[in-house]
Order: sequence, then structure tokens, then C-alpha cells
Amino acid sequence: MNPEPSVKANGSGMCLTVQVGGDMDYETASFFRNRLLEEITQEQRCVVLDLSAVSFCDSAGLNVLLTAWRRADQVGAVLVLACVPPDLQRVLAMTGMDTVLQTYGTVAEAKNELVVGRRA
Repeated sequence: MNPEPSVKANGSGMCLTVQVGGDMDYETASFFRNRLLEEITQEQRCVVLDLSAVSFCDSAGLNVLLTAWRRADQVGAVLVLACVPPDLQRVLAMTGMDTVLQTYGTVAEAKNELVVGRRA
């Protein structure tokens, strides 16, 4: 049985952390797209997608990640990925998406780079 898709957002200051869970595939893409687009607003300057609970991601899931990245760009925010599972990291590298979507090992690393790094 596949884990239920989930999106849990937690805003702190100008940075939004969104934990994404379950399979990101053609069956769940519209759920993830709608939820992520709801969460990414002009109020955030940085968005960290925590992908530690993503169990599978196909091309539809990759498209959702790109759509979220574009939305963040439209509202003036920076979107990055954190805790990317090895299989997904490999897919990002094979498709060249790792040159567009910046990844970090942990949410704390991502936040530190985005919040502290932007002040420098």
C-alpha cells in the first residue's frame, strides 16, 4: 500500500518549510500541485521543501517541483529542496533538474543558507 500524499507547511518568519510525503506521481500530482501553490505566497522570501518523506517521484512529480519553483520565483521567493532521498537525487541529476533546483542535506542547512546567506 502506498503512503497517503501529504503536505504540511510550517512558517517561521519569512521562511516557509513544507514537508512533502508519499508518492509524487501522475495519480497525486494535482494534489501536490494545488497544495504547494496554495502555500507559496508573497509573504515568504524563502521556501524549503522537505522531501524526506517522499517515497517515489516520477516525471509528473518532477513537474510539480518545477511548478512550485516557478511559483516561488513569481512571488519573489527562493525555493530549495532539502532531505532529498537518494533515488530522487539521482533522478534530479539525470534530468539536469539539479542545476535548477538547489538541494541541501537538511532543512536547517537550507534555512541557514537562505536566511543568513542572503544577509551577507
